[in-house]
Amino acid sequence: MNTFRFIFTYIRRHRLRYAAGILTLFVVDYAGLFIPKLTGTVTDGLAARTLDWDGVVSCLVSIFILGLTLAAGRFLWRFFLFGASRSIERELRNDLFAHLEKMSVEYYNGHKTGDLMTRFTSDLNAVRMSLGPAVICIFDASVMTVMVICQMMYYVSVRLTLLAVIPMFLICVGEIYYGKIIHARFLERQKAVSDLTDFVQESFSGVRVIKAFVRERAEFRAFARASRNAMDKNLRVVRLQSVVMPLLDVIIGLSGLITLIYGGYLALVGDITLGRFVAFNQYVNMLVWPMIACGDAINMFSQGAASIDRIREIFDEKPEICDPPDAADVDRLRGDITFSHLTFLHRGHSEPTLKDISLHVRAGTTLAVIGRTGNGKSTLVNLLLHLYNTKPGMIFLDGRDINTIPLKTLRENIAYVPQDNFLFSDTLKSNIAFGADEQDMDSIVRATRAACIHENIIAFPDGYETIVGERGVTLSGGQKQRSSIARALMKDAPVLILDDALSAVDTDTEEHILRNLKQNRRGKTTILIAHRISTIQNADIILVLEDGEAKETGSHGELMQKNGIYRSMFEQQQLEAAAREQKTACEKKGGTRV
Repeated sequence: MNTFRFIFTYIRRHRLRYAAGILTLFVVDYAGLFIPKLTGTVTDGLAARTLDWDGVVSCLVSIFILGLTLAAGRFLWRFFLFGASRSIERELRNDLFAHLEKMSVEYYNGHKTGDLMTRFTSDLNAVRMSLGPAVICIFDASVMTVMVICQMMYYVSVRLTLLAVIPMFLICVGEIYYGKIIHARFLERQKAVSDLTDFVQESFSGVRVIKAFVRERAEFRAFARASRNAMDKNLRVVRLQSVVMPLLDVIIGLSGLITLIYGGYLALVGDITLGRFVAFNQYVNMLVWPMIACGDAINMFSQGAASIDRIREIFDEKPEICDPPDAADVDRLRGDITFSHLTFLHRGHSEPTLKDISLHVRAGTTLAVIGRTGNGKSTLVNLLLHLYNTKPGMIFLDGRDINTIPLKTLRENIAYVPQDNFLFSDTLKSNIAFGADEQDMDSIVRATRAACIHENIIAFPDGYETIVGERGVTLSGGQKQRSSIARALMKDAPVLILDDALSAVDTDTEEHILRNLKQNRRGKTTILIAHRISTIQNADIILVLEDGEAKETGSHGELMQKNGIYRSMFEQQQLEAAAREQKTACEKKGGTRV
């Protein structure tokens, strides 16, 4: 019932097209009833010599007009019903995409891309088939069956009709059972296809790792197993169809055999005329399509219902993060940030990732966050972007609780450079201007110059029109990072977050970018996350995270005087840098002697 209510909301929008299509289909079925009758009239008239040439021509003209009516009607019901199902498919796809855009990060942590892609493709196609061809089949089958049987009983013989349709009732009973089985098997098939799609998507995304570890053969064997599973589940569906369809033909043939035997007998003894016997055979042949259509309709409805359930599962998932009813009326943020006893526990974790963090960052301040891997640095800025929910009263922006700030306003006022430096399969120009309202070339060049990537871009054959591969795969790590920084600078937001965004650039380039940031971000809040102290030592406030706790806070000079974790990290990095320099000098000296 829930499945029907869900899909009926879409059907209702196109009810006029469905009504027009069904009405046209009824006219076509009704017009088709007269062709066997006219054929029988011509046969009886010629056999009894009661029909002259003008009468034959009149019947032939009537059949021709009926044929034109059928042709026009079949075009129209296809236009209305197939068009409606295509429109519903498009609306469902758009609504599905819009809904998934609203889902929180946690949702994507628990749902695979391949499974979602299958619902966008295979499942939506099954829904379209159930709302277009299946509707035509079931209506055509039921209406035509009733009209044909009534015509057979009225025009030919009640007894002959009852005998001929008995086998066809067996089809109706069998197809109800068939629909239940095909529904379950189709669900299994769709899951297998989802698993296969997800495996392929993940393998292509990680092809460099596969090649680096020489795992091509192992991945191929794993793919072959997933492919075999998908084939087996498909074959379970096909085997059932391959049993049902021949049985359908046997039962239809049995009905035709009864017609020939008993109908021939009635024609011989004179209970019916030869023409009516010929017409009856045509009517029986007209019933073949409804019986086959009924089987097809049950098959498509069962598969469509299974796919609608899978799609409805996504719509039933509600976004964890959304604007509250009492959202603040704010359009612009200054960048004043307060963390008040911030504690956060990731779903599925037993220990909090962040513990009791309190800090005030005034607007225009540069905050640096440093700490070992896994200590909650990225989680801190993800909470600031409201990618995860926090309890009320833990994060404030410009004195407002982050939970009361509209998501659109919040994220429009924060520019973000993530760790993975994701780029879209588009031109560098489009990627850099991604967060801007328009692609102003002067602004793009200013942003790329500030990010020290302009010279690299103009060296490419196509310059700013260079198409980067999927996820920016055609660029080096440093080029991807600097392109992501340029994209964030292009936004010119009050708050800028750089999440380990300088790890892939050399120290000279890093110094240039930091110098440009200091100049371009004057009066605006900047948050730097890094592992290298050289990146963050000039920040106004440095927050040292250890086991999710704010162990130390202060400027570089203040933290050095504390002789704590920060100073230990600084001295260790200095020793490592000195060791690298000494090694490089020895290698150069050794190279000179050679």
